[in-house]
Amino acid sequence: MKVVTWNINGIRTFRGGIKEALDSLDADIICVQETKVTRDLLDERTAIVDGYNSYFSFSRGRSGYSGVATYCKDSATPFAAEEGLTGLLTNHEGAVGCYGDQNEFCSEELQLLDNEGRAVITQHRIMCQEKEQTVTVINVYCPRADPEKPERKQFKLQFYKLLQSRAEAVVKDGSHVIVLGDINTSHRQIDHCDPSDNDDFDENPGRKWLNAFLNSGKREEETKEEEPNEESEVTSSDAAHSGKFVDTFRHFHPTRTSAFTCWSTLTGARQTNYGTRIDYVFADCLLAKEQFVAADIMPEVEGSDHCPVWGQLSCSLLPSSKPPPLCTRYLPEFAGKQQKLSRFLVKVDQKSSQSEQREALPGSQEEEERRENLNLSGSGNVSGKKRALTSDSVVPKGKKTKTVKTSSNPKGSLLSFFKPKHTNAVPSTEASVKHCEKALGMDEVTSSQISQKAPSPTKDAFSVTSSVPEDAELVYDGSPQLCTSSTAEENQKRMMTKLLTPNPTTGQPAVKKGASLGFWRTVFRGPPPPPSCKTHGEPCVLRTVKKEGPNMGKQFFVCARPQGHASNPEARCNFFAWVDKGK
Repeated sequence: MKVVTWNINGIRTFRGGIKEALDSLDADIICVQETKVTRDLLDERTAIVDGYNSYFSFSRGRSGYSGVATYCKDSATPFAAEEGLTGLLTNHEGAVGCYGDQNEFCSEELQLLDNEGRAVITQHRIMCQEKEQTVTVINVYCPRADPEKPERKQFKLQFYKLLQSRAEAVVKDGSHVIVLGDINTSHRQIDHCDPSDNDDFDENPGRKWLNAFLNSGKREEETKEEEPNEESEVTSSDAAHSGKFVDTFRHFHPTRTSAFTCWSTLTGARQTNYGTRIDYVFADCLLAKEQFVAADIMPEVEGSDHCPVWGQLSCSLLPSSKPPPLCTRYLPEFAGKQQKLSRFLVKVDQKSSQSEQREALPGSQEEEERRENLNLSGSGNVSGKKRALTSDSVVPKGKKTKTVKTSSNPKGSLLSFFKPKHTNAVPSTEASVKHCEKALGMDEVTSSQISQKAPSPTKDAFSVTSSVPEDAELVYDGSPQLCTSSTAEENQKRMMTKLLTPNPTTGQPAVKKGASLGFWRTVFRGPPPPPSCKTHGEPCVLRTVKKEGPNMGKQFFVCARPQGHASNPEARCNFFAWVDKGK
């Protein structure tokens, strides 16, 4: 039996061929996190894969966010499956049960903890030493503690507490338990690329929870016999927390360094292996000791900012004859159930449909998360919900819609569309500038070439140009009329001759070589040239501050190399420079 966990950072990771991706992981049970898909956006190709049965959990109040899924081979079909940790999302037979003590949580907290689609539980029958037993696989995507949102830190700790309560309750009921997924906390300093960069590393609440949740693997008698050096003090403090679960990777690789599972994509940190180990396969102590034969990470597998982690057991799986009701193949949209004809013919009231959907969502969602879910078009529909289409918004196939423009001015005759427009407005688009510079001939175009290539200006356009003083370095004002065509070729020649004829006072033409190009370069100034970093002498990259604060929106230059440890000469140096807007 083999299990794999992988934070895929979006189900689109599998768009190249989900079956091929699952087969390449070569596992019986594959648990993925951060699917970023809601039920209305789940397609059949993702939900139903040949040779597998799948179980999804979706975020209830935010589209494109969180979500987990468990894919089981048909030879590893579970006999029970459940969404969430609290039991509130379970309304069918075939649930796992064993919810533990939930008296520490109020009903609103329990609803919130399961609201973001962070857990799927499957229960399987296994054959261990010629004895049939059960193993419960808890696939979790633990919350991240956002430093800018203190309430999320408390939410993360509450989720940890609920996870531990549920997992220990299932073990107490007699089933083996595997907890796997993105835990979002690196356990020890060996699991972090730069622990010295974190103040009070060991005081992190998430690490304290892991110390209590995991078994150190050493008995207290052994730790007392060790000499009281600095290293033994750390291990003895860990041994005091004799949890009921084992980190299977550290069980087989207790001293391996640089074994990371997550890297920052913004800084290219994967190139220098500057990351953290936050993806785990935990197992109850008895299962880890008696059945696990290997565990490791797969940093060579790309496609996400995380890499897969796997564990191998010696026991064999006994598949259930029928998947539990949570299986996605039983969803009405995939089960092939015939819908009533009235559903397609009755006009749906969009406003009432939206109000019903809002009531279906838990009222405890943050208001800013609701705003994030609104369409940018201002229609008021939540992007993650199914779009309720009224009969007015449906366009018959093969017909085009009419775009009606309302205007207070009456429509003119057909000839008005062919007459040149009279305006002195200066265009602000770069396209108009390029066309007009081409009409003026740019740098090395003679007056004869201009008279042949440039389009003829209108009389009105010429009058605008001729009103500019002759001693000006650039007489063209950027008006688009200079780029319009006209049959008045005579006007064109007069204008071009006037522009290129030397001024009797200065002895120089009104438009100098390259003058127009230089002028427009001063008007449409591009980004400043990147400086070179002091250490490597290489051009830097331009970044923008996106964090809220006094510097939000400001630009700066940093070394273009990927982020890495300060001791790595191939990593990014500490060069930093703000962009001076005045230059």
